[in-house]
Amino acid sequence: MPIARICKSDGATALAKVFDGFMVDLSVAAPDLPREIVAYLDPASEARAGFDAIGPDAPGRIAIEDVRLLAPIPAPEKFLGIGLNYKAHGAEAERLGLKPPETQVWFNKQVSCIVGPVDEVVIPSVSEKVDYEVELAVVIGQSCRYVDEAEARSVIGGYMVANDVSARDWQMRSPSVTLGKSFDTHGPTGPWLTFDNEIEDPQNLDLEMRINDEIRQSANTRDMVFSIAEQVSYLSQVMTLKPGDILATGTPGGVGIAMQPPTFVKPGDVMHAAITGLGHIRNVAVSE
Repeated sequence: MPIARICKSDGATALAKVFDGFMVDLSVAAPDLPREIVAYLDPASEARAGFDAIGPDAPGRIAIEDVRLLAPIPAPEKFLGIGLNYKAHGAEAERLGLKPPETQVWFNKQVSCIVGPVDEVVIPSVSEKVDYEVELAVVIGQSCRYVDEAEARSVIGGYMVANDVSARDWQMRSPSVTLGKSFDTHGPTGPWLTFDNEIEDPQNLDLEMRINDEIRQSANTRDMVFSIAEQVSYLSQVMTLKPGDILATGTPGGVGIAMQPPTFVKPGDVMHAAITGLGHIRNVAVSE
């Protein structure tokens, strides 16, 4: 079962085990367990054993609609994203004059951009081209370096839905694209973290982005250019990946900048990003 960070009606923050239609508050069911999700990412940890032992009849049962869902991993050491990692998105970029890369191209999303699955996304006053990107977020579960592709899943803690909100005008001003990816509130994630063992094949998940009621993006993770295993292995050649690090694994075709005419997010738009087996996040765009 997934694990969530929640804000309760009294304003207190807690972790919860997600069941079908309800949650169990860990601060009630098992008050001695850790209060941060990173502690549960290693399946061999004592924290994970305690979490797994909590059943649906444990004390602390609460309705999902009675809490506010928060970003599962609010302060990772790293939040990295790969560019142009779906064939259709690469084709869009090529039509816009950007040559798809032959190797993996990574950028930083500053961790200060992270918000929760129902939080507002602010359209900054200094940008006129804010865009959406539904992505599968991989969360690293163990410190690792030089990971073989065949062993990549052993270091993954779990998965989330992410929206790699992008200020395209700022993104294009610098080859690193980091500024255009890192505005405050431009990193919604959630709705909770689903552990790796709960997902049969992360390389076969349907993704969808709706803007209001219109489907803009629809694809499957099998359409990635570089697989999740290739991504983890490649990055680990450069740096030690740490528990809680978030990897945004690319977005499919259908982004606003590639529409005819280009159609960017405006105040009042509802961005609804969903991935099979992981749930959905729903963020409303507001003016700064």
